[in-house]
Amino acid sequence: MKPFHLAIPVNDLKASIKFYSEVLGCCRGRSSKSWADFNFFGHQLVCHVSPEKNNQVTNAVDGEDVPIPHFGIILDMQDFNKIASRLQKKEIKFIIEPTLRFKGEPGEQKTMFFYDPSFNAIEIKAFNDSKEIFRVS
Repeated sequence: MKPFHLAIPVNDLKASIKFYSEVLGCCRGRSSKSWADFNFFGHQLVCHVSPEKNNQVTNAVDGEDVPIPHFGIILDMQDFNKIASRLQKKEIKFIIEPTLRFKGEPGEQKTMFFYDPSFNAIEIKAFNDSKEIFRVS
């Protein structure tokens, strides 16, 4: 699998650097006064300073209001639980608390949503069976 590259807008680069490195544990790469690279679980995430505000909208998924746009990562269950625990210890406010979605159905997964300091919505999820990621019900 090849890593993806994603660039997101942030309004406070220092707060973003602290969040992605200290809260999520992402290693920092190259940076300047207006952007910073991170190793986001093997993928390249770049935070670019932007004065624009995100207009958040949601979509109903399995009874939850899922923020759009959002990005994230699919981890194994053990790593999902570690990150969930880490976020709870850091007292991160969840948009959607760590939960089991689609219980007993194709694509059953654990998921959680939270914002970074610039209100970019992040989803972290895990499947018991990675073959379920792209399964059509």
